[in-house]
Amino acid sequence: MIVNTFPSNDIAIVNAVKDRKIICAFHDIDGTHSLIRNWPPVMSRVLYDTAVNGIPDDLTSEDNINRLVSLCGVEDLEETDRFCIESAGLSALTQMEWAIRRNMEMTNGKFDSETNSEIIKLIWAGEEKFEKFDEPDEYLDYLSKVTPKLFWVYEQVLNRFCRDNNLKKAKENPEEFLIPGSKEFMRYLHDNGIKNYFVTGAVVDKSIEPPMGMYEEVLGLGFEIGEGKEVENIYGSTWEEKIPKEEVMKRLVKELGISGENVLVVGDGRSEITAGVSLGAVTLSILPKEAKRQRELHTELGTNMIICDYTSEDLKKIIK
Repeated sequence: MIVNTFPSNDIAIVNAVKDRKIICAFHDIDGTHSLIRNWPPVMSRVLYDTAVNGIPDDLTSEDNINRLVSLCGVEDLEETDRFCIESAGLSALTQMEWAIRRNMEMTNGKFDSETNSEIIKLIWAGEEKFEKFDEPDEYLDYLSKVTPKLFWVYEQVLNRFCRDNNLKKAKENPEEFLIPGSKEFMRYLHDNGIKNYFVTGAVVDKSIEPPMGMYEEVLGLGFEIGEGKEVENIYGSTWEEKIPKEEVMKRLVKELGISGENVLVVGDGRSEITAGVSLGAVTLSILPKEAKRQRELHTELGTNMIICDYTSEDLKKIIK
């Protein structure tokens, strides 16, 4: 298929691209196609609680999880609400790490340092790997031990707050939890020879039967996954390993033996758009008109186009 940008009332052409052939499309899931996970109020509360109070002894207890569920969405949390906007698309493990490091910084904890504060700033800027910094082994061991536990707690809170109930509803009425035009757009790409891949910062475990987590959600929305189907495969993180989307996409491009210039990247988070720009791909940001900060951010990142949903007929004229 060929991408060819031209003036459109429904599509904001931020950085026009020359005609090029598209072979594959890499899609984010949450907020890009799926509305099952209303994650921002949950993420904001868990991060806020961690940044202010640290890691409690009863972190993974039922009482602590239920306490966090009861607090989700009840008040504005300025810093962490903003962080959720800025960090959308980063690995959840990176987001958890930010909160732990922020607590160290706020409380002048044992491992507070200029390096810790510098890494906090880099996470705000969208970075996820920090091997170049020299930090105490004791602190790195602490982070590697506690971050997955906090991630697990976040997932439990999310499940109870909205995810499980929304997934149940989605299996009965998928359209209610899909970005308008999502399935039609994916099918249009597939029918015209483009191979679609889902790439997420959430955990994807294909070994569990029946499927759980993000894999279960994608199936629950009615997407078929498998070689030759409308979605070829889905890639994500594990509970322990932080795999930035840029790394996932670079691995995928290499595995497929294609050039980044022949990829379409679709997403609502900074990480997938940054990765797409880095690869030289065509980038399509999906953001509501009222999401002014996100639209500013994606423009700064160098996205090619911004749309509200997939219903515009101009999409088929641009990607034809």
